[in-house]
Amino acid sequence: MKNIIIIPTLNENDNVNYLYKLIVKKFKIPILFIDDNSKDGTQKKILNLSKKNNLIKYIFRKKRYGIGSAHKEGIKWAYKNKFNVCFTMDADRTHNPLEISKMLKTLKKNNADIIITSRFIKKSSLEDWPVFRKIITKIRYYLVKIVLNTRLDSSGGFRCYNISKIKMKDILLANNNGYFFLIESLFYLEKLNYKIIEIHSNLKYRSSGQSKMRPIDIFSALINLFKLSLFNKI
Repeated sequence: MKNIIIIPTLNENDNVNYLYKLIVKKFKIPILFIDDNSKDGTQKKILNLSKKNNLIKYIFRKKRYGIGSAHKEGIKWAYKNKFNVCFTMDADRTHNPLEISKMLKTLKKNNADIIITSRFIKKSSLEDWPVFRKIITKIRYYLVKIVLNTRLDSSGGFRCYNISKIKMKDILLANNNGYFFLIESLFYLEKLNYKIIEIHSNLKYRSSGQSKMRPIDIFSALINLFKLSLFNKI
């Protein structure tokens, strides 16, 4: 299988080397960084790594188009370059790259289409998070489950897509270019009866850099959640 990992970045200079060491050096899987015009030296660091190792790929964009837009651009690139499996993950160290092998084994063993990591299979998943962030995350989880009638932890970005079995147009049914893309895309893929399996993941609280989520993103997600429930395409 030909695999690739898609990682959107925005001012993640402190984390790029960490990802390189734990992914490329350990798993020998290429990384495609999608950078939204970082101002902290992230792009320079990615360029230097790409000169050192041809498994580092990148797309540098001229402005902040949004994390959903980055996922879509990366997934399109993976299809165009004939990869079989693409992973998506965050750059902020909350997702543990060592779980990649578990995701791939689960995908193969179950002949699945998509593997997603869930923060709600075990209570320990968010144990080092501040209480306030735990509460917000749980409220969002249950709200999405109820409004969209889904069984999945839909807002997480640590995923594994078997794109050799998934039609690109089905992933790209999701229009949103922000954080809501994660929820919207999984909603459509579940409705289209793709085989989606959840596995437990310990989600670490961000230890370096700053969260890119803004209050407007939370407000926008609430509006989009109810719009998707009432006016979806399927």
